[in-house]
Amino acid sequence: MKILAIETSCDETSAAVIEDGRKVLSNIISSQIEFHKKYGGIVPEVASRKHIEVISPVVKEALEKAKAEFKDIDAVAVTYGPGLVGSLLVGICYAKAVAYALGKPLVGVNHLEGHLYANFLDHSDPPKFPFITLIVSGGHTHLVLVKDHGKYEILGRTRDDAAGEAYDKVARFLGLGFPGGPIIDKLAKEGNPKAIDFPRAMMSEEYGYDFSFSGIKTAVVNYVKKTRSSDLRTQITDIVASFQDAVVDTLVIKTIKAAKDKKIKTIVLAGGVSANSELRKRLKEGSIKEGFTVHIPPISLCTDNAAMIGCAGYYRMKNGHKSDMSMSAVAGAKL
Repeated sequence: MKILAIETSCDETSAAVIEDGRKVLSNIISSQIEFHKKYGGIVPEVASRKHIEVISPVVKEALEKAKAEFKDIDAVAVTYGPGLVGSLLVGICYAKAVAYALGKPLVGVNHLEGHLYANFLDHSDPPKFPFITLIVSGGHTHLVLVKDHGKYEILGRTRDDAAGEAYDKVARFLGLGFPGGPIIDKLAKEGNPKAIDFPRAMMSEEYGYDFSFSGIKTAVVNYVKKTRSSDLRTQITDIVASFQDAVVDTLVIKTIKAAKDKKIKTIVLAGGVSANSELRKRLKEGSIKEGFTVHIPPISLCTDNAAMIGCAGYYRMKNGHKSDMSMSAVAGAKL
C-alpha cells in the first residue's frame, strides 16, 4: 500500500510517499523559516500563503522521488490539527481534492500522533507497546503512555509555555534570532551549564507529570536585567547553557519517573525539540542507566514532516479509521 501524506500544520509544507506504513519512498519538506525570521516568529497569514504557493510543486516532487504517479496512490493522509488553522486548511483542501479525484480513502491524522510515529519509520526494531513518549515541540510538551496503536493516555502536559516556545522566547529576548532551539543548542556547547541555577519548575509530587516553562523564561529575563550590560556580553553562553540545562533536566527527570512509576520499559522521544543534542544525549544516558530501551528519531524526522503523517495514517487505516469530505481543521486538536 502506498500512502500520499501531506503536512501543513505550521510553517513547513511537506509531502511524502510511504509504502506499507514504514518504508519512506520520499519525504519532501519546504521550509518557510527564512520568511519568518525577520518577524521573530511565525506569522500565520504569511504561512498560509506560502503553503498555497508551494504545495503542488512539493507533492509533485514527492511523487517523482518515489517513482510514483497519482494512479499508484492507495490512500491520502493529512494533518487536521493541532496547528495554525489557515495552514492546516491548505493541506486538508489539497488532500481532499486528491482523494476525491482518485476515488481513494482519506484519513486525517493528529499532528502529535504523527510525531510519535516518526520512531516507526525505516526502523528494523520499532518501539514495543506499551511505551512512554515524550512529545516536545514549539507548541506542545506531553508525556503520553502509548498502550497500542491509537490507544493513548495523557500523563502530563505543559500548563503554560511549551519547551520549544520557551527556547524561542529566551532567544528572542537575548537577541539571538529565530528559531531559538537550534541557536541555543549550539551556543550552549560553549557555556557552563552550572553557571546559573535557573529553576526546575513543578518537580514536586503534587504536580504529577505536568510541566511549566514560563517561569524559567521569566527567570532568564530577571537575571539579565540584574546583570550589567558589560558583563552580559561575556555571559550569553553561560546563560543559554544554564537555561538549557534546566529545561532538559525537567524533561528527562519527569520522563524517567513516569516510566518507573508505570513500570514501562521503553521510552520514546518525539517532536521538534527532540532534535536538541543535549536532550537526546541525556535522555539516552538516563534511560540506559535505568535499564530502559530508548527510541530517538533521526534528526530528519524530528521536525514537521509528512512521512510521520503517512506512517500514522497507515496504522489508523488498519484500525478502521477513515475520514470523509466534511473533515476540517482543528487548531487545538487533542491527542
